[in-house]
Amino acid sequence: MSKQFIVNSTNYETRLAVLEEGNVVEIYIERKKERGYVGNIYKGRVTKVLPGMQAAFLDIGTEKAGFLYVDDICDDAEAYREFLETEESVFNNNVEESELVEIETEPQFLKERKKRSNVQIEDLLKDGQELLVQVARDPIGTKGPRLTSYISLPGRYLVLMPTVKHIGVSRKIEDRYERMRLKTIVEDLNKSNYGYIVRTVSEGKDEEEFISDMDFLTKLWKSISEKAEKRHSPGLIHSDLDLILRSIRDMLTMDVERVLIDSKKDYERCLKFVREFLPHYEDRIHHYESNEPIFDAFGIEVEIDKALGKKVWLKSGGYIVIDETEALVSIDVNTGRYVGKKNLQDTILKTNLEAVKEIAYQIRLRNIGGIIIIDFIDMQKEENREKVYKALEYEVSKDRIKTNILKISELGLIQMTRKRVRESLSKILCQPCEYCEGRGMVKSVDTVFFDILRKITRELSRVPHKKIMISVHPSIADKFYEEENHIIEDLEKTYHKKLVIKTDFDCHLEEYDIMTM
Repeated sequence: MSKQFIVNSTNYETRLAVLEEGNVVEIYIERKKERGYVGNIYKGRVTKVLPGMQAAFLDIGTEKAGFLYVDDICDDAEAYREFLETEESVFNNNVEESELVEIETEPQFLKERKKRSNVQIEDLLKDGQELLVQVARDPIGTKGPRLTSYISLPGRYLVLMPTVKHIGVSRKIEDRYERMRLKTIVEDLNKSNYGYIVRTVSEGKDEEEFISDMDFLTKLWKSISEKAEKRHSPGLIHSDLDLILRSIRDMLTMDVERVLIDSKKDYERCLKFVREFLPHYEDRIHHYESNEPIFDAFGIEVEIDKALGKKVWLKSGGYIVIDETEALVSIDVNTGRYVGKKNLQDTILKTNLEAVKEIAYQIRLRNIGGIIIIDFIDMQKEENREKVYKALEYEVSKDRIKTNILKISELGLIQMTRKRVRESLSKILCQPCEYCEGRGMVKSVDTVFFDILRKITRELSRVPHKKIMISVHPSIADKFYEEENHIIEDLEKTYHKKLVIKTDFDCHLEEYDIMTM
């Protein structure tokens, strides 16, 4: 299956879309002021130990305190107290969403740790204690970032686990002899006795690639350790790569035909990164030079707008309704305008099977996680239920995120879970609606602001007028004048035109008017 990465990059926001056979299947968004924390390493200070929850809160210098479960810290109190002195770290279960199921076998020390159920968090941590932690999951909703002391450093071909003497091989490398070959290479090269996970992209690679990766990761860990010794808590010790370089490192494989970037600066930066670490992929990095915005050219803006709606129409005339709540996501299947031909059960089966493909697609595109309940149209025949279940299983298997599906119940419901690794698309792009007291969703101030900027940029490049007036909601006007006033100055200098922002107190948050003068 051919893939493309389409990257829209500006000074304030980066968006990356993954296309498979021309269809948008994944959207990643990173705003400069709201960069995620996953993979970042902090020197934190324990602020509260909660024996009743077997967890602790740590101040790591971010807006919300991070939380650390007892299972995510070493179960040997004495060894843990010596953690910083010996410059040791341990295995991180949350390396990356695409690697979560890729470890060949569970390391022995993890098995032993599970057996020691009598270890209490109060025996391991005390208020005021300092320790090195890594963010395993970004803040979601009201929850702060989830932390782990099992630090791991992902490279292109390997993931370094600094103090774990275990070599794992990706489960996605199915050939037994290839797995043995890769494990032997890493074991022979591993002079430092660190632990490693051999990643999926390592298949077919030789010693040179592993030597380079080990060199880089070892130096990186040494640098992190030295920095941690000198720095007081709380504070950031090491931050992961940004969205573009992280995606190149983790997802650029042979089935990716090209990476198309509209920013000249980011294109050159990406090209430099690829030349240094992935030279054989250099010819796949391209700069997009057309005047038409890149997300418009590939129909991605339209797909993003559709992904924010609750109702999705099916080709047959049926539709699905997706409703995200705090506890779970419900998806309802309806026949809509589709009335079938003669047999009611055939009509229902056809609608349900068509809905399966769209549901799997929407779950992936919207990045829906947690508990998902799908209400299919009730099917009387057991064989029809099995067909729908198998079809959903197949479609979901294309997803990189771990899912678990239960059989269709007597009520026609399917219960499934999808690992929640980051906020859903609607949570990133929208905020609770102030007009309906939080019962619905509207685009956030930032999202509308960026929409307007894109529209202004189009207008400035094609209209001859010297002055453009934008009438906007007061919240958007405040953002233009107070937080992002430099953007107006930059646009005026670039296009030699005057921009005037007018506040309209009767305007809906999502509404705006651009007038040329």
